[in-house]
Amino acid sequence: MKVLVLGGTHHVGRAVVEAALARGDQVSTLNRGSVPAAAGVDARYADRRDPEALARALGEDHWDALVDTWSEEPVVVRDTARLLGGRVGHWTYISSRSVHAWPIGSGADESAPLVEADPASTDGTAYAEAKRGAEIALEQKLPGPALLARAGLILGPYEVVGRLPWWLARIAAGGRVPVPGPPLRPLQYIDGRDLADWVLACAAHGTTGAFNTVSRPGHTTIGELLAACRTATGADAELVWCTPDQIEAAGLTGWSDLPIWAPPTGEIAALHDGDVSAALAAGLTCRPVGETVADTWAWIEREGMPTQRSDRAGRLGIDAAVEAVLLAAADGR
Repeated sequence: MKVLVLGGTHHVGRAVVEAALARGDQVSTLNRGSVPAAAGVDARYADRRDPEALARALGEDHWDALVDTWSEEPVVVRDTARLLGGRVGHWTYISSRSVHAWPIGSGADESAPLVEADPASTDGTAYAEAKRGAEIALEQKLPGPALLARAGLILGPYEVVGRLPWWLARIAAGGRVPVPGPPLRPLQYIDGRDLADWVLACAAHGTTGAFNTVSRPGHTTIGELLAACRTATGADAELVWCTPDQIEAAGLTGWSDLPIWAPPTGEIAALHDGDVSAALAAGLTCRPVGETVADTWAWIEREGMPTQRSDRAGRLGIDAAVEAVLLAAADGR
Protein backbone atom coordinates (compact mmCIF):
# COMPACT_ATOMS: atom_id res chain seq x y z
CA MET A 1 0.00 0.00 0.00
CA LYS A 2 0.87 3.66 -0.28
CA VAL A 3 0.52 4.89 3.30
CA LEU A 4 0.50 8.45 4.60
CA VAL A 5 1.21 8.87 8.32
CA LEU A 6 0.34 12.26 9.75
CA GLY A 7 3.05 12.60 12.37
CA GLY A 8 5.22 9.53 12.24
CA THR A 9 8.11 10.36 14.57
CA HIS A 10 6.68 9.78 18.06
CA HIS A 11 4.83 7.06 19.94
CA VAL A 12 2.12 5.35 17.82
CA GLY A 13 3.05 7.26 14.68
CA ARG A 14 6.62 6.00 14.83
CA ALA A 15 5.40 2.46 15.40
CA VAL A 16 3.07 2.73 12.39
CA VAL A 17 5.89 3.94 10.15
CA GLU A 18 8.16 1.07 11.21
CA ALA A 19 5.39 -1.52 10.81
CA ALA A 20 4.43 -0.21 7.38
CA LEU A 21 8.03 -0.25 6.16
CA ALA A 22 8.41 -3.81 7.46
CA ARG A 23 5.32 -4.80 5.44
CA GLY A 24 6.90 -3.38 2.30
CA ASP A 25 4.51 -0.42 2.08
CA GLN A 26 5.47 2.89 0.47
CA VAL A 27 5.39 5.33 3.36
CA SER A 28 5.00 9.10 3.38
CA THR A 29 5.01 11.16 6.56
CA LEU A 30 3.81 14.69 7.25
CA ASN A 31 5.13 16.60 10.27
CA ARG A 32 6.99 19.76 11.21
CA GLY A 33 10.41 18.14 10.90
CA SER A 34 11.50 18.47 14.52
CA VAL A 35 12.65 14.83 14.53
CA PRO A 36 14.53 13.18 11.61
CA ALA A 37 12.40 10.98 9.38
CA ALA A 38 12.98 7.24 9.27
CA ALA A 39 15.14 5.87 6.48
CA GLY A 40 13.12 4.89 3.44
CA VAL A 41 10.31 7.37 4.11
CA ASP A 42 9.02 10.06 1.75
CA ALA A 43 9.09 12.89 4.28
CA ARG A 44 6.85 15.92 3.82
CA TYR A 45 7.07 18.93 6.12
CA ALA A 46 4.41 21.40 7.18
CA ASP A 47 2.59 22.71 10.21
CA ARG A 48 -0.89 21.19 9.97
CA ARG A 49 -2.31 24.30 11.59
CA ASP A 50 -1.42 26.16 8.36
CA PRO A 51 -3.83 24.90 5.66
CA GLU A 52 -1.83 26.48 2.82
CA ALA A 53 1.44 24.88 3.96
CA LEU A 54 -0.35 21.55 4.36
CA ALA A 55 -1.72 21.74 0.82
CA ARG A 56 1.69 22.59 -0.62
CA ALA A 57 3.39 19.72 1.22
CA LEU A 58 0.89 17.09 0.09
CA GLY A 59 0.41 18.36 -3.44
CA GLU A 60 -2.06 16.37 -5.54
CA ASP A 61 -0.90 12.92 -4.43
CA HIS A 62 -3.17 10.01 -3.55
CA TRP A 63 -2.69 7.31 -0.91
CA ASP A 64 -4.24 3.91 -0.28
CA ALA A 65 -4.29 4.48 3.46
CA LEU A 66 -3.80 7.28 5.96
CA VAL A 67 -3.13 7.09 9.71
CA ASP A 68 -3.67 10.20 11.84
CA THR A 69 -2.66 10.43 15.51
CA TRP A 70 -3.61 14.10 16.14
CA SER A 71 -4.74 14.85 19.71
CA GLU A 72 -5.28 18.59 19.78
CA GLU A 73 -7.63 21.05 18.03
CA PRO A 74 -10.38 19.15 16.16
CA VAL A 75 -10.46 21.84 13.46
CA VAL A 76 -7.05 20.61 12.26
CA VAL A 77 -8.46 17.14 11.57
CA ARG A 78 -11.48 18.72 9.89
CA ASP A 79 -9.28 20.78 7.55
CA THR A 80 -7.09 17.79 6.71
CA ALA A 81 -10.15 15.68 5.89
CA ARG A 82 -11.49 18.48 3.71
CA LEU A 83 -8.20 18.57 1.79
CA LEU A 84 -7.57 14.83 1.45
CA GLY A 85 -11.00 13.23 1.76
CA GLY A 86 -11.20 12.21 -1.90
CA ARG A 87 -7.54 11.23 -2.22
CA VAL A 88 -7.26 8.53 0.46
CA GLY A 89 -8.67 5.03 0.12
CA HIS A 90 -8.82 4.18 3.84
CA TRP A 91 -8.62 6.59 6.76
CA THR A 92 -7.58 5.62 10.30
CA TYR A 93 -7.82 7.98 13.24
CA ILE A 94 -6.05 6.97 16.45
CA SER A 95 -8.67 8.06 18.93
CA SER A 96 -9.12 7.13 22.58
CA ARG A 97 -11.50 5.42 24.97
CA SER A 98 -11.51 8.83 26.65
CA VAL A 99 -14.19 9.91 24.16
CA HIS A 100 -16.69 8.04 26.35
CA ALA A 101 -18.56 10.05 28.97
CA TRP A 102 -16.92 9.97 32.40
CA PRO A 103 -16.91 7.94 34.51
CA ILE A 104 -16.76 5.04 32.10
CA GLY A 105 -18.55 1.95 33.36
CA SER A 106 -17.19 -1.52 33.90
CA GLY A 107 -17.41 -3.60 30.74
CA ALA A 108 -18.22 -0.59 28.54
CA ASP A 109 -18.12 -1.26 24.80
CA GLU A 110 -18.23 1.05 21.79
CA SER A 111 -21.92 1.87 22.42
CA ALA A 112 -21.21 3.61 25.76
CA PRO A 113 -22.23 7.31 25.89
CA LEU A 114 -19.82 9.80 24.30
CA VAL A 115 -18.75 13.28 25.35
CA GLU A 116 -20.19 16.31 23.59
CA ALA A 117 -17.67 17.89 21.23
CA ASP A 118 -17.32 20.46 18.46
CA PRO A 119 -15.54 19.37 15.24
CA ALA A 120 -14.70 23.01 14.43
CA SER A 121 -13.16 23.75 17.83
CA THR A 122 -9.79 25.50 17.96
CA ASP A 123 -9.33 24.40 21.59
CA GLY A 124 -7.16 21.33 22.09
CA THR A 125 -6.74 21.50 25.86
CA ALA A 126 -9.54 19.07 26.77
CA TYR A 127 -8.30 15.67 25.60
CA ALA A 128 -11.62 13.81 25.49
CA GLU A 129 -13.41 16.60 23.65
CA ALA A 130 -10.49 17.04 21.24
CA LYS A 131 -10.48 13.37 20.28
CA ARG A 132 -14.27 13.16 19.96
CA GLY A 133 -14.37 16.41 17.99
CA ALA A 134 -11.89 14.92 15.53
CA GLU A 135 -14.05 11.80 15.19
CA ILE A 136 -17.09 13.94 14.39
CA ALA A 137 -15.07 15.99 11.88
CA LEU A 138 -14.18 12.82 9.99
CA GLU A 139 -17.78 11.61 10.08
CA GLN A 140 -18.86 14.90 8.54
CA LYS A 141 -16.10 15.53 6.01
CA LEU A 142 -14.98 12.15 4.65
CA PRO A 143 -16.85 10.53 1.76
CA GLY A 144 -17.07 7.26 3.69
CA PRO A 145 -16.53 5.87 7.19
CA ALA A 146 -13.13 5.88 8.86
CA LEU A 147 -11.53 3.40 11.23
CA LEU A 148 -11.72 4.96 14.68
CA ALA A 149 -9.14 3.14 16.80
CA ARG A 150 -10.15 4.08 20.34
CA ALA A 151 -7.01 3.08 22.14
CA GLY A 152 -6.77 2.61 25.87
CA LEU A 153 -3.48 2.79 27.73
CA ILE A 154 -0.66 2.62 25.15
CA LEU A 155 2.67 1.17 26.29
CA GLY A 156 5.81 -0.09 24.59
CA PRO A 157 8.80 1.54 22.90
CA TYR A 158 8.39 5.24 22.04
CA GLU A 159 5.89 5.86 24.87
CA VAL A 160 6.33 9.58 25.39
CA VAL A 161 3.76 9.88 28.18
CA GLY A 162 6.26 8.04 30.36
CA ARG A 163 4.18 5.70 32.53
CA LEU A 164 6.08 2.46 31.88
CA PRO A 165 9.41 4.32 31.58
CA TRP A 166 8.82 5.74 35.07
CA TRP A 167 8.44 2.28 36.59
CA LEU A 168 11.44 0.95 34.69
CA ALA A 169 13.64 3.82 35.88
CA ARG A 170 12.46 3.54 39.48
CA ILE A 171 12.96 -0.21 39.65
CA ALA A 172 16.33 0.06 37.91
CA ALA A 173 17.42 2.40 40.73
CA GLY A 174 16.98 -0.50 43.17
CA GLY A 175 16.19 -0.50 46.87
CA ARG A 176 12.80 -1.00 48.44
CA VAL A 177 10.11 0.10 46.00
CA PRO A 178 6.52 0.56 47.25
CA VAL A 179 4.20 -0.85 44.60
CA PRO A 180 0.40 -0.87 44.32
CA GLY A 181 -1.43 -4.09 45.04
CA PRO A 182 -2.92 -6.52 45.02
CA PRO A 183 -0.37 -8.17 42.68
CA LEU A 184 -3.16 -9.96 40.79
CA ARG A 185 -4.94 -6.69 39.94
CA PRO A 186 -5.71 -7.04 36.19
CA LEU A 187 -4.35 -4.61 33.62
CA GLN A 188 -5.60 -3.72 30.15
CA TYR A 189 -3.36 -1.90 27.68
CA ILE A 190 -2.04 -2.02 24.12
CA ASP A 191 1.55 -2.17 22.90
CA GLY A 192 1.85 0.63 20.34
CA ARG A 193 3.38 -1.82 17.86
CA ASP A 194 0.38 -4.15 18.13
CA LEU A 195 -1.89 -1.18 17.53
CA ALA A 196 0.17 -0.25 14.48
CA ASP A 197 0.06 -3.77 13.04
CA TRP A 198 -3.69 -3.93 13.56
CA VAL A 199 -4.59 -0.60 11.95
CA LEU A 200 -2.47 -1.42 8.90
CA ALA A 201 -4.15 -4.81 8.56
CA CYS A 202 -7.53 -3.09 8.87
CA ALA A 203 -6.54 -0.65 6.14
CA ALA A 204 -5.55 -3.52 3.85
CA HIS A 205 -8.88 -5.27 4.50
CA GLY A 206 -11.01 -2.11 4.36
CA THR A 207 -12.21 -2.39 7.96
CA THR A 208 -13.99 0.72 9.26
CA GLY A 209 -16.00 1.75 12.30
CA ALA A 210 -15.24 2.47 15.96
CA PHE A 211 -13.29 -0.08 18.00
CA ASN A 212 -11.97 -0.15 21.55
CA THR A 213 -8.39 -1.11 20.69
CA VAL A 214 -6.75 -2.45 23.79
CA SER A 215 -5.96 -5.89 25.19
CA ARG A 216 -8.58 -8.01 26.87
CA PRO A 217 -9.05 -7.26 30.58
CA GLY A 218 -6.48 -9.26 32.51
CA HIS A 219 -4.07 -9.62 29.61
CA THR A 220 -1.56 -9.19 32.42
CA THR A 221 -1.51 -8.03 36.04
CA ILE A 222 0.30 -5.27 37.90
CA GLY A 223 2.41 -7.97 39.57
CA GLU A 224 3.47 -9.49 36.25
CA LEU A 225 4.26 -6.09 34.75
CA LEU A 226 6.43 -4.96 37.67
CA ALA A 227 8.20 -8.32 37.87
CA ALA A 228 8.95 -7.94 34.15
CA CYS A 229 10.43 -4.48 34.91
CA ARG A 230 12.77 -6.03 37.46
CA THR A 231 13.78 -8.77 35.03
CA ALA A 232 14.34 -6.39 32.12
CA THR A 233 16.50 -3.98 34.12
CA GLY A 234 18.39 -6.67 36.03
CA ALA A 235 17.77 -4.67 39.20
CA ASP A 236 17.92 -5.97 42.77
CA ALA A 237 14.88 -3.90 43.74
CA GLU A 238 12.56 -5.27 46.41
CA LEU A 239 8.90 -4.82 45.48
CA VAL A 240 7.01 -3.90 48.65
CA TRP A 241 3.29 -4.42 48.08
CA CYS A 242 0.88 -1.81 49.44
CA THR A 243 -2.85 -2.29 49.75
CA PRO A 244 -5.39 0.02 48.08
CA ASP A 245 -6.37 1.30 51.54
CA GLN A 246 -2.76 2.21 52.36
CA ILE A 247 -2.44 3.94 49.00
CA GLU A 248 -5.63 5.93 49.54
CA ALA A 249 -4.54 6.90 53.07
CA ALA A 250 -1.36 8.36 51.54
CA GLY A 251 -3.51 10.62 49.34
CA LEU A 252 -2.79 8.72 46.12
CA THR A 253 -5.32 7.71 43.47
CA GLY A 254 -3.30 5.68 40.98
CA TRP A 255 -2.99 5.95 37.19
CA SER A 256 -0.50 8.85 37.19
CA ASP A 257 0.91 9.09 40.72
CA LEU A 258 1.31 5.30 40.65
CA PRO A 259 1.47 5.00 36.87
CA ILE A 260 -0.66 2.41 35.03
CA TRP A 261 -2.33 1.00 38.16
CA ALA A 262 -5.96 1.74 38.98
CA PRO A 263 -7.57 0.86 42.32
CA PRO A 264 -10.28 -1.83 42.46
CA THR A 265 -12.91 0.69 43.59
CA GLY A 266 -13.69 4.31 42.84
CA GLU A 267 -14.09 6.50 39.79
CA ILE A 268 -11.16 5.09 37.78
CA ALA A 269 -11.65 1.45 38.73
CA ALA A 270 -12.99 0.49 35.28
CA LEU A 271 -10.05 1.85 33.28
CA HIS A 272 -8.73 -1.71 32.88
CA ASP A 273 -12.11 -3.33 32.26
CA GLY A 274 -13.33 -2.35 28.81
CA ASP A 275 -15.13 -4.65 26.38
CA VAL A 276 -12.81 -5.24 23.42
CA SER A 277 -14.61 -8.17 21.82
CA ALA A 278 -15.17 -6.23 18.59
CA ALA A 279 -11.47 -5.46 18.09
CA LEU A 280 -10.46 -9.02 18.94
CA ALA A 281 -12.98 -10.33 16.40
CA ALA A 282 -11.43 -7.92 13.87
CA GLY A 283 -8.02 -9.51 14.38
CA LEU A 284 -6.36 -7.52 17.16
CA THR A 285 -3.63 -9.51 18.91
CA CYS A 286 -1.43 -8.48 21.82
CA ARG A 287 2.09 -9.65 22.60
CA PRO A 288 3.17 -10.84 26.08
CA VAL A 289 3.85 -8.20 28.70
CA GLY A 290 7.44 -9.38 29.14
CA GLU A 291 8.20 -8.53 25.51
CA THR A 292 6.64 -5.07 25.81
CA VAL A 293 8.59 -4.28 28.98
CA ALA A 294 11.94 -5.66 27.76
CA ASP A 295 11.69 -3.81 24.45
CA THR A 296 10.76 -0.58 26.21
CA TRP A 297 13.82 -0.84 28.45
CA ALA A 298 16.02 -1.60 25.42
CA TRP A 299 14.68 1.52 23.71
CA ILE A 300 15.36 3.65 26.81
CA GLU A 301 18.92 2.31 26.97
CA ARG A 302 19.43 3.22 23.30
CA GLU A 303 17.77 6.62 23.25
CA GLY A 304 17.45 7.77 26.86
CA MET A 305 14.42 8.45 29.02
CA PRO A 306 11.64 10.15 27.06
CA THR A 307 10.79 13.78 27.68
CA GLN A 308 7.09 13.99 28.43
CA ARG A 309 5.46 15.85 25.55
CA SER A 310 2.13 16.62 27.21
CA ASP A 311 1.00 17.69 30.66
CA ARG A 312 -2.32 15.89 30.25
CA ALA A 313 -1.08 12.92 32.26
CA GLY A 314 -0.31 15.23 35.17
CA ARG A 315 2.62 14.58 37.47
CA LEU A 316 3.90 11.05 37.00
CA GLY A 317 5.17 8.99 39.90
CA ILE A 318 5.91 9.75 43.54
CA ASP A 319 8.90 11.18 45.35
CA ALA A 320 11.04 9.77 48.14
CA ALA A 321 8.91 11.36 50.87
CA VAL A 322 5.74 9.69 49.64
CA GLU A 323 7.61 6.42 49.17
CA ALA A 324 8.63 6.59 52.82
CA VAL A 325 4.99 6.98 53.88
CA LEU A 326 3.94 3.96 51.84
CA LEU A 327 6.84 1.82 53.07
CA ALA A 328 6.02 2.68 56.68
CA ALA A 329 2.41 1.68 56.13
CA ALA A 330 3.39 -1.58 54.45
CA ASP A 331 5.75 -2.36 57.31
CA GLY A 332 3.02 -1.70 59.89
CA ARG A 333 4.76 1.35 61.33
